[in-house]
Amino acid sequence: MPIDFHSEANRLTYTQRRAGADWAAAIRSAVAPERRRVADIGCGGGVYCAAWLELGAASVAGVDFSAAMISAAREHCADLGNLTFSQGSADRTGLPDTSADIVFERALVHHLDDPAAAFREARRVLAPGGTLIVQDRTVEDVRRPGSASHLRGWFFERFPGLLDVEAARRPSASRIEAALRAAGFGSIHSLQLAEVRREYTGPDEVRADLLARTGRSILHELTDPQLADLADYITARLPQGPIREQDHWTIWVADS
Repeated sequence: MPIDFHSEANRLTYTQRRAGADWAAAIRSAVAPERRRVADIGCGGGVYCAAWLELGAASVAGVDFSAAMISAAREHCADLGNLTFSQGSADRTGLPDTSADIVFERALVHHLDDPAAAFREARRVLAPGGTLIVQDRTVEDVRRPGSASHLRGWFFERFPGLLDVEAARRPSASRIEAALRAAGFGSIHSLQLAEVRREYTGPDEVRADLLARTGRSILHELTDPQLADLADYITARLPQGPIREQDHWTIWVADS
């Protein structure tokens, strides 16, 4: 069954990693983050809220529809200043008009029935001249073959039905661009990102991460026995020694 983002059992699943240098480089190629006010919509456990501060943002406002996720984000980022968290939806964030220079929406739009509504809300929150950055996977991003660096491809090799779930929820590039234009954004471009998700010491650590479903909503579609089968299938194909996993993303950059 789909992941329950409101469950206390899942509250820490999106706090278990850090944004990498490859993500930071992609963001810097799209926008100058220094001294900018950032709104992270669908912030989950606050991993990228912290990353924006590391890039030099003046402040970050994290918004998520799940009280459990907001609680986890506050705990995860407790030692950081210039950072606030609040509960709100993608189309009703509760943030003031023109209160952000950058709105960031990572791994959010594939959960939305109406991305254009979220983009209209982002445009309201953005100050004149601000930038919306949308990071998500298209079907083409997730269809890459499985390998030690792209574990996700093996999910669909072992359980082809999962690809049907992905195809139904992942947006096409044309749909995102059309929704951005419908929301009033005129200047739109995109770039590709291979983002390091995690570095593992070896197959046993990969197996533990898979069985915990850590930060992988697609794995909540599997039963526990199916998940154990998938973990066996993947670890049997992994080399001994360190493993560097990457996820492939599309990033859309739209100026208000």
